[in-house]
Parts: sequence; structure tokens; C-alpha cells
Amino acid sequence: MKTNFKVIAFDADDTLWVNETFFRETEEKFCALLSDFSTSDETMEVLYATELQNLEEYGYGTKGFVLSMLETALKITGNKVPQQTLEQIIELGKKQINQPVELLHGVIETLEYLKQKGYKLIVATKGDLLDQERKLQKSKLEKYFHHVEVMSNKKVADYQKLINHLEIEPEDFLMIGNSYKSDIDPVLELGGFGIHIPFHITWIHEKAEEMEEHPNWIKLQTIGEVKNLL
Repeated sequence: MKTNFKVIAFDADDTLWVNETFFRETEEKFCALLSDFSTSDETMEVLYATELQNLEEYGYGTKGFVLSMLETALKITGNKVPQQTLEQIIELGKKQINQPVELLHGVIETLEYLKQKGYKLIVATKGDLLDQERKLQKSKLEKYFHHVEVMSNKKVADYQKLINHLEIEPEDFLMIGNSYKSDIDPVLELGGFGIHIPFHITWIHEKAEEMEEHPNWIKLQTIGEVKNLL
């Protein structure tokens, strides 16, 4: 892989810090709240379908997740969900939003190394703007990044817009992230480069088949291995 990139972009959730783990914990508690009305598997099936249906309206992030949980509860109970349960669902969402930011191992060392090497580093993530800004502030990582881009989605057109804004060519752009579907594949389609670092938990809507061979991307086990490539 080439090393003379003008911009290196990092995904945030489950690339820089833990995220999906908290969603799974909230989902388990949500299923428990509705255990009198359906099994956990049935509840999760309805929740996933509702989230997928709502993505275009709500986008990604905890707030959309909470709205989808509320809608799921209404569907499963036939609009007879107890008021107390609705309040508990809202509290689950607030608790998740206020979770402390837990950096993944090797993040600070890797960012320090790349900054010292002179790379221009940015964050390119999707989700709720306020939520992502809050997590970045809590992370204490802002000093490493030249630019922070919170995208409504991560498709080819979204990356093209970002690359145009950065005034670089796709071949000068390296994206590092945990989702092949969102972080790697669209960038490869533009002619950019990617480093895929899978997290041990992947949201069902982010799962995708990886391209078997391509000269512009590589899979690593940890973010600390980036230092061995660049």
C-alpha cells in the first residue's frame, strides 16, 4: 500500500472508541422490558426492521435508535405499552447517550505517531451531529484532527463531497474504519484507499461481504498495526 496520503480519515464509533457494545446492552434491557409481550428474538426482529425503515427519516445514532425502540414497543403491544415502560425506554436512551467514552487500545499511540509523521488527520463519521460532537469532546482526541465531518450517510456521493471539500484526489485519501460496507467499499469505488479494522461486534445493517482482493485496501486486527504500514 502507498504511504504518501494527503489525508487520513478515521471513522469514530468502534474505530476510535467503543460504541456497538452499548447498543447491544441497551437492546438486551429493551427486550427485557417487553418480555411479557414477546420473546427477545421476536422483539429484535421487529426492532431491526423498524430501524431499517426509519434510517431515511432519522439517520444514524442513538436518538433514532430510541425512536425506533418506542415505535417497536407500540407495534409489539398493539399500542398498549404501559406508560412506565415508555418512560423506561427513554431512560435507556439517555443512559446510553451519557455513557463515558472508552477509547480502543492503541488509538492515542497511533494518532500521535501519524501526527508526528506529518499526516493530515480527519474524522469522517456518520450519526447524530450533537452526539458525535459530544463523544469527540469526551474522548480528548480533538487536538489530533484537522477536520471533523459528521455525515448523514457514507455512500459514494458522500465521500465524493468530502474529498471535493478537502480539495484532494481520491488516490490521496485513506479511510480507516471498522465497517467494510460504510468505510471501505465506497472509498474503493472512488479510487481511494482503505484500512479495515473490524470490531468484534457489528451492527446487522453494517454487515457486508468483503471484496476478496483489491490493491487499495487491507485488513488489520488492531489500530496499532497502522504504524507498521505508514
